[in-house]
Amino acid sequence: MSTALLAPPPGPPLGDVPLTDEDFGAIAAMVREHSGIVLSSSKRDLVYSRLRRRLRALHLTSFADYRARLVGAAGAEELVRMINAITTNLTGFFREPHHFDYLAQQMIPALPTGWQRLRIWSAGCSSGEEPYTIAMTLRRHLPDVDSKDVRILATDIDTDMVAHGAAGRYAMERAAAIPAELRQRFVRRVDGNTVEMDQALKELIAFKPLNLLGEWPMRGPFDAIFCRNVVIYFDKPTQRVLFDRYAEMLKPDGLLFIGHSESLFRVSDRFQHLGRTVHRRIK
Repeated sequence: MSTALLAPPPGPPLGDVPLTDEDFGAIAAMVREHSGIVLSSSKRDLVYSRLRRRLRALHLTSFADYRARLVGAAGAEELVRMINAITTNLTGFFREPHHFDYLAQQMIPALPTGWQRLRIWSAGCSSGEEPYTIAMTLRRHLPDVDSKDVRILATDIDTDMVAHGAAGRYAMERAAAIPAELRQRFVRRVDGNTVEMDQALKELIAFKPLNLLGEWPMRGPFDAIFCRNVVIYFDKPTQRVLFDRYAEMLKPDGLLFIGHSESLFRVSDRFQHLGRTVHRRIK
């Protein structure tokens, strides 16, 4: 028998399934409830383009059917896939490089004499370029890192991105942003199109799935938290709660790095602005 006869019928062609106001409103409410991400009407096309592929994969013919799937017996698993599909993962090696300059030139030299433990959290790590950049910076500027207790926690709500980061493999062109010295030291060519991060970097990083609006199983405290270009997807009340939780998770005088388009103005008074989206916990 032909295997083609055993295959399920093809799903609806992409582009011909309407996303009604009711569909969009219900999906946006689910995304906000479970991830904190606010989907305004300007994101409607994004939601449509990302989720219509899920309809086709599931052989569904309407977004109403998809919404029913989300609350059905398999809803929890599909909810994760929906959040993964909608989450925007824009990142890169040494993105906003002044943060890593600050880490190398200000934070590391200020470590107390005899220090033994260093903890950094990459919150919203996407596909892993940020924590690997942190690891390269530490390896370059802390020659005795292997004799210390140094760990980087890398978390993201998108489980696919967490798996990507843990694997540490990237298209070769993405590694072009890594300085040549570090690229030669820490990047291994897999084939003509793929590179892999060196084990010396991987062993510093723990990749874990985490919803920032849920429970945080780690205890901290952290010396620094990178949460860059994440809170732009949250409303102000959610941002206030999140930054308060970050403050509690940081050491006194611990550092918070946020994205260039983000601000703590009228959001949190627990941090001192040090310049260029670098903040120190003061409360």
